[in-house]
Amino acid sequence: MRYFIYFSYRGTNYHGWQIQPNNITVQEVMQDAMSKIFREEVAMTGAGRTDTGVHASFMAAHFDLERPIEDLGRTVQKLNSILPADIAVDKIESVAPDAHARFDAKSRTYKYYVTERKNAFSSDFSARILGMGLDYDKMNEAAKVLFDYIDFTSFSKVHTDAKTNNCKIMRAEWAKEGDFWVFTIQADRFLRNMVRAVVGTLFEVGRGKLTVEQFRTIIESKDRCKAGTSAPAEGLFLVHVEY
Repeated sequence: MRYFIYFSYRGTNYHGWQIQPNNITVQEVMQDAMSKIFREEVAMTGAGRTDTGVHASFMAAHFDLERPIEDLGRTVQKLNSILPADIAVDKIESVAPDAHARFDAKSRTYKYYVTERKNAFSSDFSARILGMGLDYDKMNEAAKVLFDYIDFTSFSKVHTDAKTNNCKIMRAEWAKEGDFWVFTIQADRFLRNMVRAVVGTLFEVGRGKLTVEQFRTIIESKDRCKAGTSAPAEGLFLVHVEY
């Protein structure tokens, strides 16, 4: 029996989603809890992976069980009762045996939150930009350049196992949401560290250190060393996966 599970997590205390040796991850904590509930080893396959400290307000994964779940709602309650407070399960549903949380996803959407003033209640969920602020009109002008390309090697972590650095960007824009400036970016797939690298380079445009044309040249260079420093992890959220 194959199931999809939908959940959210605060990434502050985790070294990302995917299991890795000697570091605590969201996947490890969830698989341990599920194995206790179902009394069999459970292996989850996520819709993607998030970096250390990155959050997810919406995440999906699939897993297989030998026996069917009799009460899906009750199982969600049981899982939430033993999972830590920073991981919350929203729903579990039965799916076709060949349904795949990663490969069936049509797009992923991330949001990056920026604040220009100190906020005692949002320090773990947004990046604080000090000084004279950023030119968000210029940053939006530069963001539109992303639609002209599919190879984003310049924004990818080096030495990854990705077979291609091609991605189709569907949305990329800055907008004001309350006290925050928020960058929303949607694509069919993302490279490792890609969103934070894009945001960090857009910050350089917003500070006047890069022009829009220089931003374009960075993409065309296919050289990570030419792009800006990755933006801090705490401002980034995975917010939607479309199937």
